[in-house]
Amino acid sequence: MHVKKGDKVVVISGKDKGKQGVVLEAFPKKDRVLVEGVNIVKKHAKPSQVNPQGGILNQEAAIHVSNVMLLDPKTGTPTRVGTKEVDGKKVRVAKKSGETIDK
Repeated sequence: MHVKKGDKVVVISGKDKGKQGVVLEAFPKKDRVLVEGVNIVKKHAKPSQVNPQGGILNQEAAIHVSNVMLLDPKTGTPTRVGTKEVDGKKVRVAKKSGETIDK
């Protein structure tokens, strides 16, 4: 997967095209990511100990990883991701600026 938890991404297709957010969770086996504030759906919840009122909740749903693009750490524009070996370690690199993407 080209994105990881904590990466800042922009949605490039779908109903939320153009929205930016941080990856909250990644599901590599399903090729999906959960992005903060993107793909909001309404979920009907029964009353429970945690939520005694119940009702309709808004929450993020997973979006396919091909519909998001990493933001370049230098310019803040969408960029593709490549890999490079630095000091024997494999690091992710932004194709636009050549900057390494680190946490």
